[in-house]
Amino acid sequence: MNVPTKEQLLSEGVVAKFLRYVQVDSPSAEGAEGVPSTPDQWEMARLLEAELRTMGLVDVKVDEHAIVTATLPGNRDGAPTIGLLAHFDTYPGTPGRGVKPLVHRGYDGGEIRLPAGPVLRPEEHPALRRCIGHDIITSDGSTLLGADDKAGVAEIMEVLCRLIRQPELPRPTIRVGFTPDEETGRGIRQFDVAGFGAAAAYTFDGSGPGEVESENFNARNLKVTITGRSAHTGTARGVMINAVQQAAEFVRAIPAAMRPETTDGYEGFIHADAISGNVEKVTVKLLLRDFTEEGLAHKQAIVESLLAGLELRYPGVQTSVEQTGGYKNMKAGIARDPRVVELALQAVREAGLEPVQKPIRGGTDGSVLTEMGLPCPNLFTGGMNYHSRTEWASAQWMEKAVEVGLNLVRLWAEQRA
Repeated sequence: MNVPTKEQLLSEGVVAKFLRYVQVDSPSAEGAEGVPSTPDQWEMARLLEAELRTMGLVDVKVDEHAIVTATLPGNRDGAPTIGLLAHFDTYPGTPGRGVKPLVHRGYDGGEIRLPAGPVLRPEEHPALRRCIGHDIITSDGSTLLGADDKAGVAEIMEVLCRLIRQPELPRPTIRVGFTPDEETGRGIRQFDVAGFGAAAAYTFDGSGPGEVESENFNARNLKVTITGRSAHTGTARGVMINAVQQAAEFVRAIPAAMRPETTDGYEGFIHADAISGNVEKVTVKLLLRDFTEEGLAHKQAIVESLLAGLELRYPGVQTSVEQTGGYKNMKAGIARDPRVVELALQAVREAGLEPVQKPIRGGTDGSVLTEMGLPCPNLFTGGMNYHSRTEWASAQWMEKAVEVGLNLVRLWAEQRA
C-alpha cells in the first residue's frame, strides 16, 4: 500500500483521490457473517487511516469493524461539532474487483463507448446532456466504477485537505467517518454515535448536483416461509402439498400496482426479492417500503392476508413471517433541528446550484444514524447510474460537491451549539 506524501495529498485534487480509491477492491457481500463482510474492505480502511494520519488529523482510529474515524480540530469556539461520512464498500451484485477507471476529457455530447463493450448513450443517460465539456469518469465497462460511494470518500478527503491548506478558513471541529457494508445495510449498525460526538452529520452518498435528501423510505425486510408436504410424484395425488406452487401463487398475488417496477415518487411497494426452496419448504425474501409507518403496516397486513388465504385454500399448508431487518424514515429525526437541512440548502445555493429535494426511494447510512440520534441528511456526489457497468461521474460535479462541503463547514462555524 503506497500512501502519498502530505504534500501530494494536499495538492492532488479530488479526481486523483477518486481514481486511487476506486482501484482498491472493496466490495461487500450479502449473507456473510460479521462486519466487514469481506476482507477486501480492510485494505481500503487501512489506506484511509494512513492518509488521515499523513494529513495530520487527530484521534485517527480503525475499530474492529473497519470503521475509520478521525478529527480535524476547529478554529471557532462554541460552534457545534459536525460529522462528514461516506461508505467505502461497493455494491456486490455487479463485478467490482479490478476496476480500471477512465477519464473522458471534454465530453462532446455523444456516445461513450467503453472498451469492454457497454455504451453510455445520452438518450439512456439524460444527465449526460448537462455535462457537455465535463470530464466524465467511467470504468472500462467490465466492472462498476465505485462512485457509490468512493466519490463521497474522495470529496470528504478533499474538503479536509483544503481546510488544512487554508487554516484561516473558519471551521467547527469536524469528525469524519468512513464505513464498510453500507450496501448490505449492516455496517452502520456498528457505528458508535455517542463516541463520534457530533451534533449533526452529513453523508455524501447522493447522486446528481444539488441533491439534499432528508427523507427516505421506512423499510421492513421479511422472510416468509411456506411449508408444504413432500411425496413421491408417482403417488402424490391427494397427498403432496407443493410449497413451490403455493409460493408462486403467493408472489403472483402481490398487487401489480404495489411493486417497485410500477411505483415512483412517494408510493411504497412490496417487492419479492428472492425465492428459494423445494416442494417441502420455500422461503421468500420480501422488501416492504413506504414513507409512513401506517403505509408500512398496511403492506404487512396485505402480506399476512395473502398467506392466510393460502392456508384456507390449501389445508395442510403452513406459513410464517419473520422480520429480518429494516430502517426508518429520517424525516422526523432531522426535523428536530431545522438548521441541519437549512444550512445544507444554503451551502448548495452558495455553490451556484439549485437545491434538489426529493425523497430517497431507499435508505442510506444517514437514515440509520438519524434513528440512532445523529441527524444526518444525504448530499450529492456527482456520481450517476450506480450499481452498473455504465456507472459514471462528472469531475466538475465532484468539484461542486467539495465546494458545498466547504460552504457547509463555514456555515456551521457561524452557529452555536
